[in-house]
Amino acid sequence: MPTQTTDRSALQGDCGRCFGLCCVALPFARSADFALDKPGGTPCPNLGEGYRCGIHARLRESGFVGCTVYDCFGAGQRVSQETFGGKAGGRLMFDVFPVVRRLHELLWYLTEALDLPAARPVHGELRRARERTEELVRLGAEELVALDLSGHHDDVSALLLRASELVRGGRGKDRRGADLMGARLRGADLRGASLRGALLIAADLSGADLRGADLIGADLRDTDLTDADLTGAFFLTQPQVNAARGNGGTRLPGSVGRPVHWAAGG
Repeated sequence: MPTQTTDRSALQGDCGRCFGLCCVALPFARSADFALDKPGGTPCPNLGEGYRCGIHARLRESGFVGCTVYDCFGAGQRVSQETFGGKAGGRLMFDVFPVVRRLHELLWYLTEALDLPAARPVHGELRRARERTEELVRLGAEELVALDLSGHHDDVSALLLRASELVRGGRGKDRRGADLMGARLRGADLRGASLRGALLIAADLSGADLRGADLIGADLRDTDLTDADLTGAFFLTQPQVNAARGNGGTRLPGSVGRPVHWAAGG
């Protein structure tokens, strides 16, 4: 299980050191998650001076639920302060941002895998993969935009799968890629399960036992995690938790925080 000994603070968003890239670079489509349409490269009308959101404290009630779910894995400040040296870079910066976000997400998983004692047989390969990913992040803006990440992504994914299999040790159900949308799994025993890429939108996992489960890529939008136990669950990210529903009784691994909106029942 994760011991949380490796620092991942650089892989967490720091809006104070970012040029509001998620509010400018990314497109919004009017939906239950966003109150309006916004093309990529156009600032959100709620973005104010100093690249600060003018409705940050009331995003959900204002129809911007998607903003409370999103996390850039620290790509925003990396691009703003390092790739572009603290100077706004226009369209090129907007194109670089999603590339670095993808690389930072890989760094998140690789770093967590190195905190899994049972994955020790592949720690050497994990370190090399992390070093290579860091090398890619440090490329110049033009090189990042031209980067073909598919091969590197596939290599990392295969390595993370090997780490997962070592950690799970053949225990738990294999529900990789399963369509569990709206499934009634209240109180289910999912200890050590592989839920990699599983579709769990609006599923009822209240009171479920997810200790030691692999949740990489699982779609947890509107998933009910009320009183569920995710102690030791791994490859779980903050955006996944933010997209789910939970309460004070939901037990989370130390790598993620409890969303503020859970206290309000949202």
